[in-house]
Amino acid sequence: MKISKLIKHFALSAALLYVSGFLVAAENPALIKQFWATTSDAERLQVAQQLVSIADVDTLYEWLKQGPEYSADVPTGQQESIRISDDGMRFPYVYLIPEEYDPSRKYPVEFMLHGGVSRPEWEPGGGWWRRGFDSLKQEDRIIVVPASWVEAFWWHENQAVNLPAILNILKGTYNIDENRVTMTGISDGGTGAYFFAFKQPTPWAAFLPYIGHPGVLRNPQSGGGYRLYFENLMAKPLYIVNGENDRLYPSSSLQPFIDVLIDTGVDHIWKVIPEGGHNTNWLPEEAPLIEQFKRDNPRDPLPDSIKWVADRTDKFQRNMWIRIDELSQTPGLLEISRSGNEIEVIARGIGEFTLLLNPEEVDFSRAIRVNVNGETKFEEKVDQDSGTLLSWAARDLDRSMLFTAELNLSVE
Repeated sequence: MKISKLIKHFALSAALLYVSGFLVAAENPALIKQFWATTSDAERLQVAQQLVSIADVDTLYEWLKQGPEYSADVPTGQQESIRISDDGMRFPYVYLIPEEYDPSRKYPVEFMLHGGVSRPEWEPGGGWWRRGFDSLKQEDRIIVVPASWVEAFWWHENQAVNLPAILNILKGTYNIDENRVTMTGISDGGTGAYFFAFKQPTPWAAFLPYIGHPGVLRNPQSGGGYRLYFENLMAKPLYIVNGENDRLYPSSSLQPFIDVLIDTGVDHIWKVIPEGGHNTNWLPEEAPLIEQFKRDNPRDPLPDSIKWVADRTDKFQRNMWIRIDELSQTPGLLEISRSGNEIEVIARGIGEFTLLLNPEEVDFSRAIRVNVNGETKFEEKVDQDSGTLLSWAARDLDRSMLFTAELNLSVE
């Protein structure tokens, strides 16, 4: 049974659970920290059991929103680690923590995706970032440099699981600003940034693809073969840079893609480097504008309007607080706008979908109305549920994006 189902089971039977020796006020910090820090689903389940048994949903919400009390006694500087996937695959990564790390403040995080992915598996030592890591270190943010190789291109499904998992591992130890997590990619890494923008944008605030090409994602021979839906790029802004004379991806080859971004109203900046090649020699001059772009574009974790297009429901079916659960045709489009307790839905090719509800966005003391394709599909009060809250908190580990109820609706 999956962790989400188990947590809900324990929420329903919380009255039957007894945890001896717990004083709520005294144990909350330790339990919340343990909930955040563990990388084991089984251990997080045990903590969830204890939390459900000692607090109601409103109290749990406030605890999770506050998050754990972070420690100052943590590794800083350049660190290297390995994440082991469920099938035993090794995913090495380097992370750079400010030497003067202060646990009382939230730190932006930048994922840096390298190029040259068509290589054998990386050996320990972090050599996948050719120029070394000293130039990447910054005291105002945390830098994460994961590894990609021939069996784990950035746009492979195993990396779609890996990168958010690495982010969640770091959330357990460091005080991360969940709404200022960006993804920068160079060359193949830039193509990888496009992949996450199209397919899995929820954890990220913005994407910065440099000297890459989204067309690679459509090519089955490159390990892609994906269908790309430009509606999905409406979620997060892009900062795109290409060289005029790039031998692999000259800026002219990006022009049709950029034209579609303009036509569809996708928030983006495109910089063409005159006579620029397949390199980042332009980066020092462009850096102030890039940093301003990041400052100007924090993530909105609970946007009032949101849309998503999906051609499968086992992966890549969620965007923030909406999820496509069943398709009646492929692809399916889900477009939603929320105004208080009134939710308008346009559903095309959708059989079932889920809305995740936050108590600061809807009023659970009143009925919630959901209109689907112009007709009222749901109108009644919704109960908040501790199991739902802990289930989604366990997946996202996100203090700014918590859900105490979910609505599962079908479309006739």
